[in-house]
Amino acid sequence: MTDSDNPYRVLRRIQYALLLLMAGLGTAGVLTASLWLLGLAAWALITAGLIEMIYRP
Repeated sequence: MTDSDNPYRVLRRIQYALLLLMAGLGTAGVLTASLWLLGLAAWALITAGLIEMIYRP
């Protein structure tokens, strides 16, 4: 089975990628005291949360 056959697997990978992006942006934002990086991290977390709530497999 490929990834395109199972949409939940694709959504789960997108969610994990967003969580990793959030962790990286959040860390960079804290270390550099940059609010726009922290804002992007927050939006990545919000998006991952919405995917979890809407497309819960």
